[in-house]
Amino acid sequence: MNTNTIIELLSYTIPALVTGAIAFYFFERHLKNEENIRRFQLHKEHQKQSFPLRLQAYERMVLFLERINPNKLLIRVQPISDNKIDYLQMLVQNVEQEFEHNLSQQIYVSDPCWDMIVTAKNTTLQLMRNKAVSGEIKNANELQEAILKEGLTEEHPSLSALIYIKNEVSDLF
Repeated sequence: MNTNTIIELLSYTIPALVTGAIAFYFFERHLKNEENIRRFQLHKEHQKQSFPLRLQAYERMVLFLERINPNKLLIRVQPISDNKIDYLQMLVQNVEQEFEHNLSQQIYVSDPCWDMIVTAKNTTLQLMRNKAVSGEIKNANELQEAILKEGLTEEHPSLSALIYIKNEVSDLF
C-alpha cells in the first residue's frame, strides 16, 4: 500500500468515524431524554394516585389530634366511677386505641410530621398522668376538672402538631 491509498482510506474513514461518534452521542442523549420523560410521567402518575391517599392521611391525623385534645377527650369520655386511676386508664386506653387505629397513616406523612404527632400523643398522656398522681386530686371528677382547667389556661399539646400538619399540607399544593 502506498501513501496515497492510506491517505485516501483515512479521508473516508475519519469522517465516517466522526459521523458515527456524533450519531452515537445524539442517539444516546435521545434515549436518556426519553427515559427521563418516561420516569417523569410515571412519577407524575404515581403522585396523582397517591395524593388523595396522602391528603386523607393528613385528614385522619388532624382528626386524631382533635380527638386526643384533652378538652374534647374529657367531654367524650366520662368517668364511670369515682376512682381517678380507673378514669385515667380509660382515658389512656382511649388515646392509645385512637393512635393504633391511625398507625398505618405514618407511611403517607413525612417523618418529622409523624414525630410531631407521636410527641403530641405522648405529651397529652403525660399531662393526664401528672394530674392523676397529684395528691390534691381525690376522685375522677376532680381529675376531669383539673385537666379541663389546665386545657383552658395552656395550649393543648396537639396544637403544635396541628399547625405543623397544616403547613405541610399547604406545601403540597
